[in-house]
Amino acid sequence: MASLLEKVQTLISANLHALVDRALQSNSIAVLDEYIRQVESSLEDLEDAVATVGGQLKTLQRKQEEYEGKARELDRNIDLLLQEGKEELATAAQAKLNSTLRLVESYREQVERQRAEYEKLQDARLKLEARLAAIKEEREELRALLELARSKEITLKAVQSLDDIAGIGDSDIARVAESIRARLDKVQARSEMLASRLDARMDEILERRQIDQQLAERKRRLGLA
Repeated sequence: MASLLEKVQTLISANLHALVDRALQSNSIAVLDEYIRQVESSLEDLEDAVATVGGQLKTLQRKQEEYEGKARELDRNIDLLLQEGKEELATAAQAKLNSTLRLVESYREQVERQRAEYEKLQDARLKLEARLAAIKEEREELRALLELARSKEITLKAVQSLDDIAGIGDSDIARVAESIRARLDKVQARSEMLASRLDARMDEILERRQIDQQLAERKRRLGLA
């Protein structure tokens, strides 16, 4: 599970701006397509892991509750046995209660560890889904931009040919080239902006999840759950 989370963390921390830059430099969106394939594959693995760990968590919680019930029953029985003067039976019941309480504590610790693992997987899945949505948007914008750049290149060649014939200066070519560079600068700036908004959104979501968990725990203590 650790290796999966490490792989996912690597994908989450990938610099979207750098990915877009590499795609621009190679004049191809293949680098983004490869990143998208890796993210989608990791998402499938994450969903399977979330389901597996979630199932294990429910099993452990059920076993904890089962032994907590047995402990309560033993506790009542010990009082009854003592009231009836059955010291030997009360002693045996007390020993069994002690063993049961140790099991309860063991299951409680396992539940906490499993819940922490489950929440880490859920958080990773949430972040990775957001990254996938962001890079897919970038891919579509970049695809359109590259198509525009190709058409501009054709225009540049045509203008260059006309300049060669007519002896006109390079001012028109310079304006077209500058226009292309401006579009590329714009998509890079937009990538940085999207990455910033994504990080802010993730912080907001994770903070809300923490607050919801705290309120749920408080309701449980108050008997409102």
